Amino acid sequence: MHIDPLGEISHDPLAKMGLFMLALITLMALFAPLLSSYSPHDYTGKIFSPPDMDHPLGTDSMGQDIWVRLLYGARTSLLVAGAVALLSASISVLVGATAALAGGLFERSCMRIVDAVISLPTIIVMILVAAYLRPSLPLLILLISAFSWPGGARIIRSQVLSLKERMHINAARTFGAGKRHIIFTHIIPDISPIISALMMQDARRAVFMEAGLAFLGVSDPMVISWGKMMNQALAFTYLDVWQWWLVPTGLALSATLVAISFLSFSLETAIDPRLKKDDASRLG
Repeated sequence: MHIDPLGEISHDPLAKMGLFMLALITLMALFAPLLSSYSPHDYTGKIFSPPDMDHPLGTDSMGQDIWVRLLYGARTSLLVAGAVALLSASISVLVGATAALAGGLFERSCMRIVDAVISLPTIIVMILVAAYLRPSLPLLILLISAFSWPGGARIIRSQVLSLKERMHINAARTFGAGKRHIIFTHIIPDISPIISALMMQDARRAVFMEAGLAFLGVSDPMVISWGKMMNQALAFTYLDVWQWWLVPTGLALSATLVAISFLSFSLETAIDPRLKKDDASRLG
């Protein structure tokens, strides 16, 4: 499978739009200190202040600048998305590829573990873990990754089962190549487009779950999160503050999810041309 992800994105208008949106959000997060003269934890002296030149999105119930908190919330979402995508995809490749190459009892055991993890109620388990452990960003990344890898492991296993019968991999085995060499030299390059698509899916899921768990209160109270901001804003919907507190935060979260979804769909369409044919038939 020889697919150039960058080439596919360059020919897909939705993918280019998603890439532009994601790049813009990333730049805003990286240059947050330059885009505001306030710290996200500073008390500005004004509570529920409407938007003005000093505070583009006004201030919240604690007198903190909403605009700068929105920027730092983007940092949290992008950090979780990137970390979960890398960790979850790595576990998926490791488990799926080794299970397919080893076969036998090891493969069956790995697939039973995958089935067991998929059957667990994700949100409930995370809330229970947070009740016994102090919520933190690294713990949240580990928890989301722990529930994100099984689906990818199934996909990787099915692809490797097909690839391992190909001539170049059989030749490598004949010359004594070990499983580790085959995975890193032959398997991973061949399935890199699929890994890219899985990482996009994991990143999208991570952004949504991080915001959802923060909304439910399962997060580090010192970490700025869009989900937590939305939860705090909902308590004041009877005031005009929701217009510059809740709506921009919800739009920022939605824009991030949409941007990742556009990129993910472009890669999925490149991997499975039948999706492109289905879209053409609907338009026709």
